[in-house]
Amino acid sequence: MDLAAHLRTHFEEGIELRRRMAETLPGEIARAGEALAAALKSGKKALACGNGGSAADSQHFAAELVGRFERERPGLPAVSLTTDTSALTAIANDYDFDRVFSKQVEALGAEGDILLAISTSGSSKNVVEAMKAAQARKLVVIALTGRDGGTMGRMCGPRDFHINVAHQRTMRVQEVHLLVVHCLCEVVDNVIFGEKK
Repeated sequence: MDLAAHLRTHFEEGIELRRRMAETLPGEIARAGEALAAALKSGKKALACGNGGSAADSQHFAAELVGRFERERPGLPAVSLTTDTSALTAIANDYDFDRVFSKQVEALGAEGDILLAISTSGSSKNVVEAMKAAQARKLVVIALTGRDGGTMGRMCGPRDFHINVAHQRTMRVQEVHLLVVHCLCEVVDNVIFGEKK
């Protein structure tokens, strides 16, 4: 096997997917980013959750808002629900793993906050439960999904945003999810703090 040639196909597949998503996603990302910026500007907070690579993306998202993205500016309130091992293990042990995020949304989420719910399948049970809890508490949901959008895509209401990376391969979806996270952060910075000079 020619490993270099094989690996080149990863780059080509990734480029093709990004080109395709560039035709369909920017409008919804912009609208979601504007809603996120409006919530943060009015004193609300962002929560984020996901499993595995999506957990890493939720932590990345929170870190970019709390610290900084590409400019010096005040930190913004964001919490990844994947990081508190005591809460995660207690909830999983005392209730069920499907509740590890929803219990935190119920405890920390308030009307007008944002939940960034990430799942490459769109059907991760604990992320679906987090969405249900968020919608019950009148949070705005930004659902970041893959494949056909799954359960999460079908759950999105008129106040929510569905950003679907329509691809079957998990790693390709994750690559674009990270780009979407960065796009959301850039919209937040530009809306709240003005376009970067």
